[in-house]
Amino acid sequence: MSKATKFGTFAGVYTPSVLTILGVIMYMRLGWVVGQSGLLTALVIILLAHVISISTGLSISSIATDKKIKTGGIYYILSRSLGLPMGGAIGISLFVGTALSISLYLIGFAESFLSIDVIREFTGLQQDINSFRIVGTAAILILVLIAFISTSLAIKAQFYILGAIALSLVSIIIGLVLNTDSAPAEPILTPFRDGLSPELIFAIFFPAVTGFTAGVAMSGDLKDSKKSIPMGTLASIGTGLVIYVGLAIGFAFFVKRDMLLNDYNFLLKIAWFSPLVIAGIWGATLSSALGGILGGPRILQAISSDRLLPKIFAKGYGSSNEPRNALILVFFIAEAGILIGELNVIAGIVTMFYLASYGFINFAFFLESWASTDFRPSFKINRYIGL
Repeated sequence: MSKATKFGTFAGVYTPSVLTILGVIMYMRLGWVVGQSGLLTALVIILLAHVISISTGLSISSIATDKKIKTGGIYYILSRSLGLPMGGAIGISLFVGTALSISLYLIGFAESFLSIDVIREFTGLQQDINSFRIVGTAAILILVLIAFISTSLAIKAQFYILGAIALSLVSIIIGLVLNTDSAPAEPILTPFRDGLSPELIFAIFFPAVTGFTAGVAMSGDLKDSKKSIPMGTLASIGTGLVIYVGLAIGFAFFVKRDMLLNDYNFLLKIAWFSPLVIAGIWGATLSSALGGILGGPRILQAISSDRLLPKIFAKGYGSSNEPRNALILVFFIAEAGILIGELNVIAGIVTMFYLASYGFINFAFFLESWASTDFRPSFKINRYIGL
């Protein structure tokens, strides 16, 4: 039997996490968020979302350095600290959120894919919900096939995608500075007069900061989870915070509000070299979806291994114990989300699942550090951060 491949901090935690964070919301909705809410409110939304992700990341990191973490990531953490019934309930919520986030990324991919005239002419599809459903379904079938073949292959491909995202960000920044035609008469600081409520805008934005769980979900495939999870998780959240704040400021100062509100693909028009942005969008959305396709089944596999769900989903294949039965269920849930066809609607649903999960993760850390005498993590933080 061949030895299972294990991954370090950069490949196993940081890269999948940052690829999911710098994904569909950054490319397809951050400009819209700034246009709707103005820079000042947008920064409040971004910072509030990151307060939640940072506190959750710290809580996970602390618990991860107390006990040996096996396959199942966050579910494994919760079930071993709060017990199987509570851990299972939150684990299932997190699993459904992860599966539906795949739909979010692939509908975002479809929006970008069909924004290109040549592709619409070639395929005969239009920029409508049914066409988004068709493209999203084709994309998920290809990604599930890749996940069936090899987890290692999928993780190695992420390095190239990270490079594409970095180049796309360079192209966007240069375009913002050079493209004076798109600049507003004055910075967009205040909310749009007839805009949506901040709560709804927050719900659509929040999935942007949930990507750090992609790395934690790969806990069973890490060489040293106690070291890799804290370092990779916090580094990816910090990277995302800097980039989101920087882009929000750039959009408010260099792009007209009308363009931000009405054109989800405005980045292609203002970028210095738009093919780099296309590569970044497609790479980010597809790799984020792939991260969910790899991580989601592992959560379900762990829950099933504890006999909280049918045993059929616990079965693994090959030296890496690949959860192929669980992968099939993930496919069906994600496909149901794709059939919704509207990115904003899916984002709101994903936000509800993740907010519930993150609240309990933080609460679990607080209870564990307060009430458990044998809680001795090597990564120590104040328990009231979790509370």
